Amino acid sequence: MRITGTGHASMRIDTAAGSILCDPWVNPAFFASWFPFPDNSQLDWETLGDVDYLYVSHLHRDHFDAKHLKRYINKKATVLLPEYPTSQLEDELRELGFTSFLRTKSDEVHELDGGLKIMIQALISPTDGPIGDSSLWVEHDGIRVLNQNDARPSDLSRFAELGHVHAHMLQFSGAIWYPMVYELPDAAKTAFGKQKRDRQFDRTWRYIDDLKADHVFPIAGPPCFLDDELYQFNDIFGDEGNIFPDQSVFMTEYAKVGGTNGIVLLPGSVTEMSEKGATTTHPVPVDEFFANKKQHLEEMRERKAPIIEAEKASWRHPEIDVLGELKKRIEPLLEESIYMAQGVGGPVRFDFTDSFGPTGEILESIVVDFPGKQVRPYADEKVRYRFKTGRALVEHLIHIDEGDWVNSLFLSCRFSAARIGQYNEFVYAFFKCLSEERLQYAEGWYDEHEKAVEAEDTQFGDWTVQRRCPHLKADLSRFGMVDGNVLTCQLHGWKFDLPSGRCLTSVGHKIRATKNAE
Repeated sequence: MRITGTGHASMRIDTAAGSILCDPWVNPAFFASWFPFPDNSQLDWETLGDVDYLYVSHLHRDHFDAKHLKRYINKKATVLLPEYPTSQLEDELRELGFTSFLRTKSDEVHELDGGLKIMIQALISPTDGPIGDSSLWVEHDGIRVLNQNDARPSDLSRFAELGHVHAHMLQFSGAIWYPMVYELPDAAKTAFGKQKRDRQFDRTWRYIDDLKADHVFPIAGPPCFLDDELYQFNDIFGDEGNIFPDQSVFMTEYAKVGGTNGIVLLPGSVTEMSEKGATTTHPVPVDEFFANKKQHLEEMRERKAPIIEAEKASWRHPEIDVLGELKKRIEPLLEESIYMAQGVGGPVRFDFTDSFGPTGEILESIVVDFPGKQVRPYADEKVRYRFKTGRALVEHLIHIDEGDWVNSLFLSCRFSAARIGQYNEFVYAFFKCLSEERLQYAEGWYDEHEKAVEAEDTQFGDWTVQRRCPHLKADLSRFGMVDGNVLTCQLHGWKFDLPSGRCLTSVGHKIRATKNAE
């Protein structure tokens, strides 16, 4: 089996029974904020795109690059489609010209021509990707590969059941806006960032230990930020709170915990896999490349500047009545929302500026009033959640009828945020579901989740605790850690106060816990 690195979470898997291209991403994503690093735009995509199968793990735009898919990927390729609750991924791929789809069953092995076997595990909670994330398992001629990309399953037992895995590809770096965009003192922002950076690595080590593959490939990040307004997010300034460590940092940190089987894939790197081992060739020496990271970023920054400026020129639509259009789109969804509206529990304020981000003069302030089920002008009331961003970005979201602000505005990091109290997942879940189909699915999922009774328990010293995390049902017997009276689920870092059962990380999600009699 041959694995060719094609950048970020993308790779091409070649076997004697066929080839699979995974998650090809080249063009900037999320309002021209994210670019693949190392740069993969100069690869021979005409050749790389001539494949038998295409796998797009989910709809995040650093995995689903519509422009690139349309131009370079063979439309005769059979799409290996995850079993998602909505048809959006298939619909968007059909619009690009793909016509052949294998609709897989989650956790079920499918045998393709020539003895090539694949299995896709789909994650389908409202907080998994843009309504869905997935991992791809591939086997041919005794060689097994798990491309976990940035999916976060509660465990990897289903893949381990299928036999020893030779290559494990997984995320290790940040892919979020927290804590950089929050209006916090620098010291607090650094502390929170360091916590998140450490938690990312801890989760990665746990997955690696779970599967015990022969070789580990750090993939799916980090992106690089080439716009002047975002350039400080690159991990080149010695900031211990930066959440975007690169592959070279991964290798250093992995060595500290005893890891000796890591392999870095640059764009154009090729790994030949066999049961006896792996041999990798690179287009340039890996250590030398990352030693010159600042130089590479500066060169990319200059070369990609016209692309960013062209993107910015397309965002302004001053003719759009932002308040009126948001009322028209969001108020019907507020009327139908039960669980998410109750979960948010109050008004959310948006300040729109005259720039392409949070700086500049505020032109208009509105409130999405969840209890009042309306979108209205801000009326100087206290709010617990506030966002500040460029009016032009919201104009563009309205112009393109974007139904997922997380997979556009929030991941762009072109905003600032403030909140009073805990993180509230329902705020972001709602703005991921600005369509009838997504809203209905998410409300149904929360309804089912809320009513589910977790009967199985696990033990932590003096405490009997429900085995599944109230957040996303991770197995706490494996991911739970107790310090004093606080339980931490290490899969997503959520904390719970055991005496009261209260979630310390977000609103809701109470845990069932009982102290054992002495």
